[in-house]
Amino acid sequence: MQMDKDKQSALLGLTLQELTDLAEGASQPAYRGKQLFHALYSERITALEQISTLPLEFRSTLDQQDFEVGLPTVEKKFVSTDGTVRYLLSFADGQSVEAVWMPEGDDGESGDGSEAGEHLDAPRKDASRKYARATICLSSQVGCAVDCQFCLTALLGIKRNLSSGEIVGQVCAILNDQKVSPPHDRVNLVFMGMGEPFLNYPNFIKAVGLFVDGVGIPESRMTVSTAGIVPRIYDLSAEPVRPKLAISLNASNDALRTQLMPINKKWNLEKLLLAAREFQLRPREKLTFEYVLLDEVNDSPVNAREVLELLRGLRAKINLIALNPGPGIAFHTPAQQRVLEFQRILVEGGIPAFIRRPRGRDIFAACGQLKRTAELANVS
Repeated sequence: MQMDKDKQSALLGLTLQELTDLAEGASQPAYRGKQLFHALYSERITALEQISTLPLEFRSTLDQQDFEVGLPTVEKKFVSTDGTVRYLLSFADGQSVEAVWMPEGDDGESGDGSEAGEHLDAPRKDASRKYARATICLSSQVGCAVDCQFCLTALLGIKRNLSSGEIVGQVCAILNDQKVSPPHDRVNLVFMGMGEPFLNYPNFIKAVGLFVDGVGIPESRMTVSTAGIVPRIYDLSAEPVRPKLAISLNASNDALRTQLMPINKKWNLEKLLLAAREFQLRPREKLTFEYVLLDEVNDSPVNAREVLELLRGLRAKINLIALNPGPGIAFHTPAQQRVLEFQRILVEGGIPAFIRRPRGRDIFAACGQLKRTAELANVS
């Protein structure tokens, strides 16, 4: 019951309309809602007393009603030799998730090159300031229920969904810590951390709107990854504001995919690829398929040729990810030559294929490694 109270008292996660209703309910003019919205998402304040534009009376009313900003607490930071930072973030009920800051973006994650939305940058007024470019990988659930056999997060099981405010709060906390401010700084978001976003769809899609309208990160710089929750792929296709879509494929046939990803029993490759073919792509947009390569399991030339047939005719690209190892994972990372051969077959068959550069592998921050790991030495 305490957890529900904490969620209800958090201002982060409320839309402009909800904040306006809150202000009017406290006998304040409607524009106080806009001031609150700007303070929460654009200025990313950490406490109500920092909102100097609000009268003291209104701030006191919010405090008396047990409202708070609702930012997560940065419990620990782990810094990789490549500059990647893994954040352990905790919430009011004691649960925690991980999110990852990757400076200079992340190969294969930040969009499709020139179509990533350069024209959406706000004018850069301070010529003396060095502007950042980075990708934040954020979580949508505490743990994960999908149980992919090669992923450390799956070992946690599922604890609970994150609220929209907890999803947005991860980004706000990291932007504050890194002293970065969109839209001047170019920040990409990838919903590829802990959890399956499409199993927390309402909160995920509400957070997307808050990132666009409040934080200043356009939809063209967001990508959401799904293990294949087919009905939600159709839902996302119909959204007026949505991220790009990435689908975790990871196998070239149903038998193998069911072994690696049990969710394939419910939505097999035929259903998944039908949804992919019916997904309404925007001009110049491509679907992304992700494929984790497991040594001598799904990385043979035969597998590559089967993937070619699966994706034939789709406006798509594929990211190849050599397994990032971790304790409790029964698979191994393939040799570079096997990865290159897999890529060669795809490219020669007409599918753009990119090998994802691992980021933060030494601090368990790479793809598939997030497990709320706290026993590492290089903590800052």
